[in-house]
Amino acid sequence: MFGKSRQVYYRAKKSEAKRRETASVVVKKVQQVRMRMSELGTRKLYEKLYDELRELGVGRDRLFAIMKANHMQILPKRQYHITTDSHHRFRKHRNLVENLTLNRPEQLWVSDITYIGNRQNPMYLSLVTDAYSKKIMGFNVSNSLHAQGAIKALKQAIKNRKYYDRELIHHSDRGLQYCCDDYQKELDKGNLLCSMTEKYDPYQNAIAERVNGILKQEFIKGILVNDIVLMNKLIKQSIDIYNRERPHYSCYMKTPEFMHGQEKIKIRTYKKIAPQNCAMLLNYYLSL
Repeated sequence: MFGKSRQVYYRAKKSEAKRRETASVVVKKVQQVRMRMSELGTRKLYEKLYDELRELGVGRDRLFAIMKANHMQILPKRQYHITTDSHHRFRKHRNLVENLTLNRPEQLWVSDITYIGNRQNPMYLSLVTDAYSKKIMGFNVSNSLHAQGAIKALKQAIKNRKYYDRELIHHSDRGLQYCCDDYQKELDKGNLLCSMTEKYDPYQNAIAERVNGILKQEFIKGILVNDIVLMNKLIKQSIDIYNRERPHYSCYMKTPEFMHGQEKIKIRTYKKIAPQNCAMLLNYYLSL
């Protein structure tokens, strides 16, 4: 009566039931991964679950469709808190890395400070990250913007070095914490060359900004912690998962820990954006 045979009708029903069952299995696997990395995006989920998805006959586009149908896509939200004070009496260094090609771990470290607290309990996270592998080498959680937090992160990073016999550049913004005498002394002790941004352009320290965003958006987003000791434990656990389990697009979906142990893979580089476009983007996000 409807122009279709009984066989075609029941075959379609069976196929639809099978698709729903497969989608249900995929959702459960995604939820298992997101128990540890709650804000991991679909592309990285596809790389982590590649073998299991292949057995189920699910490709990248099908995974995107399943994620969308189940409202599991990540919608990033940006927050801006000023943590850099570059108006000070201390010496500022020139930018040594503007045209540097990254080809090995511990060739360049990038440092930055980001806000992770709330109005009742302000807290700041200092990070030192290897630019090639994206591995976080040192961190510190502090309840102030005092230079000691950044210094402790640097000392931890130097302690965790793997290649001591190679030249290493330390790059940061021109914040007071990095220009002060105590921080510069630690750089000299560790035999690190000092490089700094020369303009108010976030893309001059893009890798550090990106890693800040990953930790805040993918690991501690929505978690309210008022105790600095507890926050330190949370950050430590998050960094361990980040270093050992989270794939990076710029590292061809390899983990920072894997990338730090080799130097054969040529990493993808961040795209440069014209200064006028940077200003437009900055004004847009500040207006949100």
